[in-house]
Amino acid sequence: MDASLKNPVELVDATGNTIGTAPKIDVHLDGSLHRAVSVFIFDDNRRQLLQQRAKDKYHAPGLWSNACCSHPYPSESPRTAAERRLQEELGMEAELCEAFVMRYKADVGEGLVEHEYDHVFIARALTSPVPNPAEIMAVKWMSSDSLKRSIEEMPAAFTPWFRLAQVEVMNCLTKNNQENGKVVLTPEGDTATFLYEHAGSATERQSATPVSITL
Repeated sequence: MDASLKNPVELVDATGNTIGTAPKIDVHLDGSLHRAVSVFIFDDNRRQLLQQRAKDKYHAPGLWSNACCSHPYPSESPRTAAERRLQEELGMEAELCEAFVMRYKADVGEGLVEHEYDHVFIARALTSPVPNPAEIMAVKWMSSDSLKRSIEEMPAAFTPWFRLAQVEVMNCLTKNNQENGKVVLTPEGDTATFLYEHAGSATERQSATPVSITL
């Protein structure tokens, strides 16, 4: 077993409060809700950076996904984790803005489950990606229209968390989204609840301010 699968991740309740830690492999076997980060990177031409997960990843190998996703270390802030993983996976820097939190649960195959309280960052690329081959098979930049068509035509080629978040990420880039939260449904039946801090309820108090990055 990859030693990193024994690393602790932060367990949270439905409102994002820390309630303990557990080994990473355990939470993906028993479906415990845990904290995560996802980064969606764009260049100055509004093209989006995608990565193809390495073939030896413990789940979702070979699938295309957003630029970077991972788990904060216990007591590490989501932003620090996002910045750290951008360096570790892509060797790049980006201007980050936390846009929303996505709470979702999805079957990722091989008896594993992703059940995450996921801090979603939108970012503007400041340097070019230099992929770590231990993490990533390939990267590519895609226009929003081309990516939308690809997801519609070949949804199984993309990770479930990426499909769940992508529409809301694009909403954040095209309008000042003032909704308190909503649920989306994928063809596979996965659901995600999007949370916003400005709504002010206990459920949303851990989520991030609306995106203000300029692309």
